[in-house]
Amino acid sequence: MDGNGRWAERRGQPRAIGHRKGVEAVRNAVKAAGENGVKYLTLFAFSSENWNRPQQEVSDLMGLLKFFVRRDLAELHNENVRVHVIGDRRGLSADILALLTEAEDLTRENTALNLVIAFNYGGRDDVTRATRTIAQKVAQGLVDPARITEQTISDCLDTADIPDPDLIIRTSGEMRISNFLLWQSAYSEFIFLPCLWPDFDEEEFRKALKEYACRDRRFGATTDRAAAAAT
Repeated sequence: MDGNGRWAERRGQPRAIGHRKGVEAVRNAVKAAGENGVKYLTLFAFSSENWNRPQQEVSDLMGLLKFFVRRDLAELHNENVRVHVIGDRRGLSADILALLTEAEDLTRENTALNLVIAFNYGGRDDVTRATRTIAQKVAQGLVDPARITEQTISDCLDTADIPDPDLIIRTSGEMRISNFLLWQSAYSEFIFLPCLWPDFDEEEFRKALKEYACRDRRFGATTDRAAAAAT
């Protein structure tokens, strides 16, 4: 979800206004996902590198998270949306941690859209923490190093119970992954949009899904074999 600050700056407004406008785009994305049959929607809300931003901007972003959860959680719950939070929770303030836990606990039994919030998340950090977990299990004799597989690693990532993303959309014209779901996105399709995140609406979402539907996903195989494996 990129471009909130630039959206505001182009209008001569503080970056915080762009972030607030970005929250409206989040609501649009959640609505569009539900209407178009998307089962998992992952939003990169706050990266592990975003702590390096100016303190006031970080504070504004924390305030927006609190505002979103307090205002929208009940509605998400009523719409049968389940909230998952991925990312490193160590060192988070008690009030933020409590909000994230509340969102997950309240919606745990919901069965419609799975809304995954990547908060204090970084792809390299995710893999590093998974590696540390596996190393500890090896040291305890619980895992045989010779039997470590890709699935072993996947099972220790924050997304252990979440499917790998089929499609990754990045707004604002930036054409890089920026440390998002590095392991999980090995065979994802990518769409890079010129629009800034606050301008990402339901129509933009539908256009991205339409383009995705035209992609030929082979997963390393030829088209014929990929098609046979999918049937």
